[in-house]
Amino acid sequence: NAALAHYSPSNGTSRRLSVDEMYLTDTGGQYLDGTTDITRTVHWGVPTPLQKEAYTRVLMGNIDLSRLVFPPSTAGRTVESFARRALWDVGLNYGHGTGHGIGNFLSVHEWPVGFQSNNVPLTAGMFTSIEPGYYKDGEFGIRIEDIALVVEAQTKKPFLTFEVVSLVPYDRNLINISLLSPEQIQYLNTYYETIRARVGPELLRQQLHEEHEWLQRNTEP
Repeated sequence: NAALAHYSPSNGTSRRLSVDEMYLTDTGGQYLDGTTDITRTVHWGVPTPLQKEAYTRVLMGNIDLSRLVFPPSTAGRTVESFARRALWDVGLNYGHGTGHGIGNFLSVHEWPVGFQSNNVPLTAGMFTSIEPGYYKDGEFGIRIEDIALVVEAQTKKPFLTFEVVSLVPYDRNLINISLLSPEQIQYLNTYYETIRARVGPELLRQQLHEEHEWLQRNTEP
């Protein structure tokens, strides 16, 4: 059912989960100090070569946009194609927006931040999702969504970049490492170090040892 980008569950269409197919989970909650919106796609069995390549290229797009450095007041639509480039390279694409503003204990989709033509320019302090995907009709769907904060980049002149604040590992079972550039691999390793440093101690504080072991396995370099 994840082949539908905006699927809504119902008794007539819901199916049992299986280890033989992909599973997309779009999760979120509203808390007094913020709203979360995180999507991960996993496969508990043996993915097909197309599933693995498509997932990797969606991840590459997520990374390329997340690590991008750009001038102040750049419109989101100007940089949106960085999230699609790895898919475009092999003739793939997705039919929804690349990201939207995130409300602070407000709407999950908060106007006017985002990457479409009618969104305002990006400025420091804005929260936006970054969520490229790929959907094959009737077969499977992939989306990797993180929330990112627009921050000042460490450059000589005042440029901007993104700081990803969603701290959830990606599915190692679906990543084809050979497609990734050294810069993308370095980004992943730094991201996993951040997850370990920020989430690991909290899991131990709550005595969630099984979850901590899972986190350690899934954030190895």
